[in-house]
Amino acid sequence: MLHPVSVDSSSDKGKRISQDDQIYDQMFLAILEQKLLPGTKLSEDTLGEIFGVSRTIIRKVLQKLAYEKVVQILPNRGAFVSEPTPEEAREVLESRLIIEEAIMRKVVSTAKEKDLQVLEQNLAAEANSIDKGLHSDWVALSGDFHMLLAEIAGNATLAEFLRELVSRTSLIHVQYQSGKLNQASCSCDEHADIIKAIREQDEDQAVALMREHIQAIEKSLNLDGRQSVSDLYEIFGASAKSGKEG
Repeated sequence: MLHPVSVDSSSDKGKRISQDDQIYDQMFLAILEQKLLPGTKLSEDTLGEIFGVSRTIIRKVLQKLAYEKVVQILPNRGAFVSEPTPEEAREVLESRLIIEEAIMRKVVSTAKEKDLQVLEQNLAAEANSIDKGLHSDWVALSGDFHMLLAEIAGNATLAEFLRELVSRTSLIHVQYQSGKLNQASCSCDEHADIIKAIREQDEDQAVALMREHIQAIEKSLNLDGRQSVSDLYEIFGASAKSGKEG
């Protein structure tokens, strides 16, 4: 599971590049874990103050997130966490169907026992997060499951495409989905079935299960569901302060 890292406030050029990546990782994870909600304004001044860096660095991070379509930069208004439309939601999930079918076919033919063990460890962590009611942890672990499959498939380009789609799916979950705990439990069971099909080297079954898994996401969408926006200080303040003190 990905974890935020502390931000070093050194002014060295090499360190500034590291700062960009570290802040990006924290913001990307906050989106993946559904802490940064759709429509949240991402003020350069506020984020610069939180992380103790210049607006220039924050602007670069926001531009990178915008390139991955999880942030939208509007002229004369600033940056906001993207708000996927229903049409975009359907397109994202359709794209996942295509990409993840290709990934599954490669995984079934290439997965080793050590790969299956990694998937099962992630599954156990998913189940534990559900039992403890840690929804944001489950969201990140669920996304990790799909990214682990892409890693096992060994195609870096497919993995890059999927990473963007998984993060955009997280925004779709926030904006349109209800019944989080029930959906989490079902999703975890579906992941277990997928692992079983991979272990049995049943390619058609593995692909069918993945298709059903993604289609279940679309069926769970509530297009009238909306959430309030997030507080940037609440999400990033403690970790950023810890990074500056360390």
